[in-house]
Amino acid sequence: MMAITNTAAMIAALSSATGGFAALSLAMDRHWEGLHGRGNLPSDSTRRMLRWSGGIGLLVSLLVCLFVWGASQGWVAWAGMLTAAAISLVLILSYAGRAIVRIGWAAGGVSAAAIALVALGRAFI
Repeated sequence: MMAITNTAAMIAALSSATGGFAALSLAMDRHWEGLHGRGNLPSDSTRRMLRWSGGIGLLVSLLVCLFVWGASQGWVAWAGMLTAAAISLVLILSYAGRAIVRIGWAAGGVSAAAIALVALGRAFI
């Protein structure tokens, strides 16, 4: 059961970080214009919502790592998850920039399911 919890925690942390970075990237003018066309900028409320969503995604990723692995290993695991998520998003934005919205939503859904699995695994341990 512990292996399932660790795997689900890695998936939850990585997908939360990916969704967070996707939202933060869309809050930037350059990436927003790449998706919606040149000269199109997000409204202030949209930009604020994307920044908050991105920050919450990164915070959820940190909390999952700290909850499952503790303070000593959780911070290191979180740094690894952030690195993997950032590299994947750089590649996605470079080669398939229009897919960033679908990937962000999918990452949020996968994260929610994996967090539920981690919670269930912790409840039965």
